[in-house]
Amino acid sequence: MIVGKRCDEPELWNEIVHDLDGHPLQLWGWGELKAAHNWSAHRVIFVDHDDVVVGAAQILSRKLPGPLKRLNYVARGPVWCDGKEEAVLDALAHYTKQHLPGVVLSIEPDDEEIPPAEGWRTSPNHILIPRTLILDLNKGEPTLLEAMSKKTRQYIRKSEREGLVFRQVHTAHELAQCLEIYRQTASRAGFPLHKDQYYQDVHRFLGDSSIIFAAFSDHAPVAFVWLAVSEKTAFELYGGMNDKGQELRANYALKWHAIRKCKEWGIDRYDMNGLLNDGVSTFKQGFADHEDMLAGTYDYPLSPLYTTWSKGLPTAKKTIRRVKKILRR
Repeated sequence: MIVGKRCDEPELWNEIVHDLDGHPLQLWGWGELKAAHNWSAHRVIFVDHDDVVVGAAQILSRKLPGPLKRLNYVARGPVWCDGKEEAVLDALAHYTKQHLPGVVLSIEPDDEEIPPAEGWRTSPNHILIPRTLILDLNKGEPTLLEAMSKKTRQYIRKSEREGLVFRQVHTAHELAQCLEIYRQTASRAGFPLHKDQYYQDVHRFLGDSSIIFAAFSDHAPVAFVWLAVSEKTAFELYGGMNDKGQELRANYALKWHAIRKCKEWGIDRYDMNGLLNDGVSTFKQGFADHEDMLAGTYDYPLSPLYTTWSKGLPTAKKTIRRVKKILRR
């Protein structure tokens, strides 16, 4: 029988996530970030009868009004050993019912499919978009380039000839410059942002797992791409460019630089974090000749109020929309 045990040791937790090829949103620092912004984080490891770790889940909980109690959410998890998926799902549901009562436990695994497990059901209420684009960095650079659109390869070469410097962001001043670019990008595209403190906290809590690459012109960034990385996966969090970056097509060579660096570091997967029907998605799609569809969202109801919640009680709808905005930005 597999049972869940709480883990309160950051180094041990991250070691388990890395050993199980876990996603960066399952790392300790991501939970600490959310805990600093109106969530609570619970890290649970799952062990078999020989006390061998076979899975883990970082559960983010957010208080809900009245009898709904709380929403429990596992971003790009749980993580598990091959063949232990169903047992981990059973143990996760049992642990959550016992220790984190609420209206629902929602998971969005970093897998294309998960096995059927008792009590779980698919949900239409996605937080992270399951349709995405994941590059296999075990492929050689010529193969990765060949899979790109002709226009993307042309713009990479063009922006590489513009005298830009591509490197990692290191200082608080450079981070502030990137956030100013992000504000300009958000203004053009019409999407809302957190306050700067939130993004500063992302960088602080993720530590070495927060990687920001920027394209510099005249010693100032004109475009940036921000990644969260684990040993196996690089996951795009944010990105943008200012007017000069647009003029120079800096985002093309910058993304290629980020992909190459992740490959150089031995990371296996580069996840572009969601595809919609918009200009940003069109840009992403130029970097590959395929798309990926992850398993999506699965719910485990924890309360008789789940049906009301899932069918769109006005309060629930408002909460779901707010949660989506908080977790996607």
